[in-house]
Amino acid sequence: MSAQLIFDHVPLGAIIRYSDGTPRPPERHRRKLRAWESRNNTGRLVRKQTGTRVGETTIPAAITLHEGDFGSKAVIVLRVFKTLSVDSDLAFTVVERPAIGSVLVLDRPGDEAELVHVAANRQAADEWLSRNGYPNAMLREVTADEAAADQVEGRAA
Repeated sequence: MSAQLIFDHVPLGAIIRYSDGTPRPPERHRRKLRAWESRNNTGRLVRKQTGTRVGETTIPAAITLHEGDFGSKAVIVLRVFKTLSVDSDLAFTVVERPAIGSVLVLDRPGDEAELVHVAANRQAADEWLSRNGYPNAMLREVTADEAAADQVEGRAA
């Protein structure tokens, strides 16, 4: 699957695996392994940015994946994101879609919203929002209709 298909058809909150198709190097080759991991990893789809034109330069549409958090105890020190253009030469696979009934917490309304949390239900989303404070947050429940549309249109993971 291409990055363009991910952008067009996969919902926010899905777990996406990307790969360049090369085999994983042995653990003893640390530099080669780090380089390989930068082009072969997994992340949660948190944002879809539409393409834009700035002067004579065209910036293509892109997807952003949240690859992980680093920190100590309950304090996140570093959040790792990877933004990939829809022109990317990597191969993409949908590993998991958000569960029916789960609630996506978006940082703001609109098409440029970024996913900040996936909660199991509305109550869990409200509790998370009360602790983390996103004043313009929008909640979007994953419905059975969306999952059924994915099945009918052949977009199942």
